[in-house]
This record gives sequence, structure tokens and C-alpha cells, in this order.
Amino acid sequence: MRLVTCEYDNKEQLGFILDDQIYICSQTAPGLPVSMNDFLEGGQQSMQAMSRTVELAKKGKFSNIALDSRHIKLLAPVPYPSSFRDAYAFRQHVSTSRRNRGLEMIPEFDKFPVFYFSNHRAVMGPGSVSCMPLHFDQLDFELEVAVVLNKRGKNIPASEADQYIAGYMIMNDLSARNLQMEEMKLNLGPAKGKDFATMTGPYLVTKDELEPYKIATPEGHTGDTYNLHMSCAVNGKQVSAGNLADMNWTFAEIIERVSYGVEVFPGDLIGSGTVGTGCFLELNGTGKRNDPNYQVQWLQPGDHISMQVTGLGQLDNTVVLEPINKY
Repeated sequence: MRLVTCEYDNKEQLGFILDDQIYICSQTAPGLPVSMNDFLEGGQQSMQAMSRTVELAKKGKFSNIALDSRHIKLLAPVPYPSSFRDAYAFRQHVSTSRRNRGLEMIPEFDKFPVFYFSNHRAVMGPGSVSCMPLHFDQLDFELEVAVVLNKRGKNIPASEADQYIAGYMIMNDLSARNLQMEEMKLNLGPAKGKDFATMTGPYLVTKDELEPYKIATPEGHTGDTYNLHMSCAVNGKQVSAGNLADMNWTFAEIIERVSYGVEVFPGDLIGSGTVGTGCFLELNGTGKRNDPNYQVQWLQPGDHISMQVTGLGQLDNTVVLEPINKY
């Protein structure tokens, strides 16, 4: 299933997409969750009810209420996550970024999956994203995939952790690199360099949709692994490409680490971290290392960012300069 949160009838609405048409849940089966938070809180019961409704829609049951998705504004699929953690799971990104700074690969990367907390109230969907002037001092994209949980738990073993995942989304974690690098000299963060905008979408894809892409998990690791091609284009030019299968820690292993000694909740959002080549910080560093005359690139006001991931759709955003007199 592909689930969306959208604007319809002057309200935020939960819906599902079939053949580029959106079905608003409040107009379909009685008792179906009408918000993403309600859907996630309902766990497996909500999943089964939604699945039954989608099957009815496939048979034409709700054809009279189908909406053309091109004319509906999509929001972040999970607009109000209960928390937001972002991991650091792709070795290529970590090792290349460190090498570009003259650092050796850190051995702790292979000991446990690491993550940081970000701002769960600055999650946005497709469309325009306003950034402040300081954000545009080396503004960067980050090509990622995120999962959202729909089950409460604590001390979850990796062998059971995939059962806690409701679905997957494309994620673009915007980063103000100059702010980030300044504050991390104090051995805290990232904070202001990351807390202003993270985009997800265009929809939440449940695990059943990704079964055709499931592949064997690498030896020594536990959890579902998917062969999903990832790419990012800026202003129509591809700048990044990778694969979700290249995660060196699975989402199941990340959830095991996240839940050690603490509870996780329905609505918790967890990012994969940046795929190899998945940001200008890495690309610029590699370019400069290979050619001192390399022209670095950062996001500028008006730039359009388009991310595609197999099975998860396409997330489009435009970064704009926020008017100073807005407040």
C-alpha cells in the first residue's frame, strides 16, 4: 500500500494511492483511521483494515470518490512523528567523507549502528521549503530512506525488529554545512545545522509493496534488505546514485540499538543516513581531492531537488529564501 497525508476539504487527510488516484480514508470504510497518527497507533489492526479497504478499491468499490493525485497537495506522509532519529549506516559515505577530511576510517563504525536525534517538528513533504540566509551558507541535500514504526517496544532484538516497521519513505535531510561544522567543533551536534527542514514522501510504502525487491541479507547481519536504486537530481542534472542494499547496518539492527534500554513508539521516524555520493559535502570533497580546480556546488535559492528510489516514488522539493520580514 502507498499511504499519503494530503490537503483535502481544507483539512489534513489520510489517504491511499492506486493508479495515480487518491482515495480519502474518511470517505471510504467506516472506522478506518483518518489520520496517519491514528493509523500508526492502530498497529496491525489498522494495517489489516487498510489492506481490506485498498482491495475493495482495486475492485472499483470507491471509484466515485477517486481523486486525481495531480490536483491534490501532498504533505509529509507522517506529518507529526513522535520522534526522529537519523542513523549513519552507509560505509561508503562515512569513509569517503572522513578521507576527504584527511581522517582514517573509524573502527567503531563496525561495532554498532550510531544515530543522532533531530527535530521531529521540522518534517515536511513535497513542495517548497523555506530556508534562512545562514542556511544557504553551504546548504546541502542528503539522499536517504526512512522507516516509521507502528508498534511500541523496548530492547527489541534485530531478529524481531522488522515487525515494528510500518513502511518506508524517501527522505531528504537538508543540512546547513557551515553551521554544522562550526557547532561540531564543540563536540556536540549536529543541531542548528540540521534542525530546520527534513523532507519525506511522497508516500509511506508498506512492506508488502517491497517484497519483489527483497534480497539476501549480507552474512553477519540480521534484518530485511532491499535492492532499491536511489538517485538525486538538482535542477534536472543527476548528481547522486546509490542503493539501499548498500546499508552496512540494517534497519532492524538500528532499531535494536535505538531500543536498548528505552521504549520506541508508533510514529517514531528513523533515517538510514546518507547513501554513498548522496550529498554535496561528499561530492565536493572528492572532487577537490582529485582536482584542486574542481568547482564546488551547494544548493542555491530556487534550486529544485528531485529524489527517486525504486518502489518509493519521487520526492520533489524547491528550496527558497525565507523573507526576513516574515516575523
